[in-house]
Amino acid sequence: MTTVSSHTPFHAPGRGRSVFIETYGCQMNVADSQLMQGILEGSGYVKADSLEAADVILINTCAVRERAEERVISRVNSLKPIKDSNPSLVLAVCGCMAEHLKDTLFERAPMIDIVVGPDAYRRLPDLIDASAGGDSIVDVALDKNETYEGVADTKVDGINGWISIQRGCDKFCTFCIVPFVRGRERGTPPREVLRQARALVEQGAVELTLLGQTVNSYKYEDVDFADLLGAVETIEGIRRIRFTSPYPLDFSPKLIKHMAASPLVMPHVHLPLQSGSDRVLEVMKRGHTYETFKTLVGDLRSAMPTLGMTTDIIVGFPGETDDDFEQTLAAVEEIRFDSAFMFYYSERSNTYASRHLPDDVPMETKKARLARLIKAQEAISAEIFESMLGTTHEVMVNGPSRRSDDDLVGKTPCFKSVVFPRAEGVREGDVVSVQVERTTSHTLIGKIV
Repeated sequence: MTTVSSHTPFHAPGRGRSVFIETYGCQMNVADSQLMQGILEGSGYVKADSLEAADVILINTCAVRERAEERVISRVNSLKPIKDSNPSLVLAVCGCMAEHLKDTLFERAPMIDIVVGPDAYRRLPDLIDASAGGDSIVDVALDKNETYEGVADTKVDGINGWISIQRGCDKFCTFCIVPFVRGRERGTPPREVLRQARALVEQGAVELTLLGQTVNSYKYEDVDFADLLGAVETIEGIRRIRFTSPYPLDFSPKLIKHMAASPLVMPHVHLPLQSGSDRVLEVMKRGHTYETFKTLVGDLRSAMPTLGMTTDIIVGFPGETDDDFEQTLAAVEEIRFDSAFMFYYSERSNTYASRHLPDDVPMETKKARLARLIKAQEAISAEIFESMLGTTHEVMVNGPSRRSDDDLVGKTPCFKSVVFPRAEGVREGDVVSVQVERTTSHTLIGKIV
């Protein structure tokens, strides 16, 4: 096995070889996959249409929960027939799981050729070239300065472009593995964010999403997040701007005021609650109480009455009592999120919780609490969607519906999916007025008016 240092110079060309990237996890991974595609195409690689047609396969991974890692291991092992039929195929596992499981990945999936962490992507062309000698290649060194400034343009697929304005995290919530697999927080220079934004627009993107683990904590010299949003808004061709995920404690009045006044920043916030219990929030080291969170929600909704709000919630955190869980249920009922990502606690190595807090909530209890939470949130989501019957929304067209080419799908400003029949002359990136006629628990169905 060959371990590569972050100082190794590489310049290997792709020579027309094809690459297929499969992505798991969060939107930052989507952005990183587009980043890797751009780096490799800049080195002479071409995009493969399928796994079977590829000379190189990259699996971009997530480590936030154990189940996500097990899913990827299963997926990698399922590629063995493709690898067996094409011995020259290069298979790389990239991203957070590569960083987290670097010591065991080759044992658990022997057909892997390369393990590459999230700070080593600019060296990918040469890691691939180095693997041709038959060695297993590992490059997982974290780099506190890496923001990918100056690399080849990120590739965009469709009308949506993603820009990581921040890498890593300094919050160290006790349950979270991110600082250990993505390193400490560092902001991308504003000039690089603007360069990437212009490049994405030139490729056809009309909606940009700014990404960071705590995106609103962004600070580069004297430029804060609200300032950065204002700078991005000046780029001609951008029709909508979104961002995720903000940190509640760093949501400033300045940012709220800017969002409310901007015609381009969309009225949607994904605001992680994690728990409705002050005791649990303190043990999680979230830095705020439920009352503080609720006040922020009120400020946001007062400034933007049409705001869409989604969240993350963990149940079964170490020491969570029945009363703690009931407080979380009550919080969900009180705040009424549009939707939520809901999970039971999964212990992650290196975190404070894994080292100091026994995982003492029985799995049966975790699953039962999660089921109750999902049921409560699904009912709220259904009520919110049903309340939109008969209303009309400006929907940006994303493309054909998954279920039928006769329908199109798009997003409202507040980030709700809308399905509606195709109309002559309507293309991806267009904004059309759609009246809601029917709903499901997660989708609006309507017609162009």
